[in-house]
Amino acid sequence: MSQSLSYRDAGVDIDAGDQLVENIKPYAKRTLRPEVLGGIGGFGALIEISKKYQEPVLVSGTDGVGTKLKLAFEWNRHDTVGIDLVAMSVNDILVQGAEPLFFLDYFACGKLDVPQATDVIKGIAAGCEQAGCALIGGETAEMPGMYPSGEYDLAGFAVGVVEKSKVITGRSIGPGDVVLGLASNGAHSNGYSLVRKILDLKQPDLDAPFDGERSLRDAVIAPTRIYVKPLLALMQSLPVKGMAHITGGGITENVPRVLPDNVVAQIDAASWALPKLFQWLQSAGNVESHEMYRTFNCGIGMVVIVAAEHADAAVAQLSAAGETVHRLGLIRARQGDEHQTQVA
Repeated sequence: MSQSLSYRDAGVDIDAGDQLVENIKPYAKRTLRPEVLGGIGGFGALIEISKKYQEPVLVSGTDGVGTKLKLAFEWNRHDTVGIDLVAMSVNDILVQGAEPLFFLDYFACGKLDVPQATDVIKGIAAGCEQAGCALIGGETAEMPGMYPSGEYDLAGFAVGVVEKSKVITGRSIGPGDVVLGLASNGAHSNGYSLVRKILDLKQPDLDAPFDGERSLRDAVIAPTRIYVKPLLALMQSLPVKGMAHITGGGITENVPRVLPDNVVAQIDAASWALPKLFQWLQSAGNVESHEMYRTFNCGIGMVVIVAAEHADAAVAQLSAAGETVHRLGLIRARQGDEHQTQVA
């Protein structure tokens, strides 16, 4: 063969990858914590456990963004899906009492578009800043032929730490405890296969005024809320018995994950107003209420369970931290094998 081939000829641009790393370094630098010993650029990132922990327990979580990415591609909106990516992992490890320490991302595409990828990873860094964790590394994989032009996939991995004696297990939850709900920003990163189907069927005007100053497009693509800092502060102030991140499976399937077998979370559907986005989705898709509660967060992104004597203080502290808090209901004794979350 007379022609000399290069990796670029095969579809992989090493220079583009190097440029992306340079582009994101200042954003990653803003997320660094004192425990970080080595950041982006090495084969591995080094982080030590703070001496403030006597018996540190590491808590890990991994997730993606799901089919919400299809809307990011279609609408050319790449600046907030990185926040979604971080939120899905840090909110998960938070519910066991863990303070997120660091985050790693995996960005895979067919051909690297440096400005597009920079927007995505800037969003990841913004999410890490919100969560107080360090973006200490990741992987950018350019794989010709694996993805359609302009598309990519994202995965993320978070590690946090909690004192062994303060791991939140939900075992102490009992009848009379209060169930609080923290408002979501929208659909977060779950149920988007159904969201996209409804949008395809109804073909709404996505840019018409919809929810206050937001268009329907903005309401649908709004990033997942990160609850880390206000809830870590709450855990320092009073005993939190259990928490549930309301992701895939909605309220009815996620709350039981933190409940002992002998109790039920009795949730009053009238205790919060269904946000307009979910009203529209339910009406436009003719979705039954039961299906709504097990598919979407329906306006509640995080559930927090505390003893009745601590409920007022918890609501006051979370509200002062900028959260919208609803008293969703109470924990009661379970009767037989009934489902452990009742919404009525």
